[in-house]
Amino acid sequence: MDNESFPRFLARVTSCHVVTYFVAGMLAYTLLDYGALFQSAGFSCLMRPVSSRWVAAGPALQVFRGLIFALALYPFRSVFLADRHGWLTLWGLLVGLAIFSTAGAAPGSVEGMIYTTIPIASHLRGLPEILLQTLVFSLLLTAWHRHPHRAWAVVMGTLTLLGILMSVAGVFLPRPAGFD
Repeated sequence: MDNESFPRFLARVTSCHVVTYFVAGMLAYTLLDYGALFQSAGFSCLMRPVSSRWVAAGPALQVFRGLIFALALYPFRSVFLADRHGWLTLWGLLVGLAIFSTAGAAPGSVEGMIYTTIPIASHLRGLPEILLQTLVFSLLLTAWHRHPHRAWAVVMGTLTLLGILMSVAGVFLPRPAGFD
């Protein structure tokens, strides 16, 4: 059994999640035109506009999801941290339970495709972001565990702090016309 302490595991999970969430979100916003997607008929009643302060706060608030992930994954850490291909096990778990088989009718999930009026193409449009984010999260978390050099903590801690600070800045700094 892996003897990694919960505080260290929590810090690693939260950092990997915040960093990958922020980077994947910025890539998706840019490459997948989330501004237009969130205003479309299928999503406008479900998603806040990208100009919302809540959307800007999203990356900083991911610290709470990091805590939830760490609490849920900690008892099972030996399953994916000890195995050479544990990243694939972790990614499969996230894809199966957190993306395709959510408890609610979320965009991109099986339930969402069945029970919402969002067009299938719109469901599929967001999948690259969340599949890539969870894949990189799984790879980073297992790599950090296997190679626990101080450099990981410095780099990931710095990137996490930068992501949180940019998110907070998006909430509190003056906004250009057209942003709420």
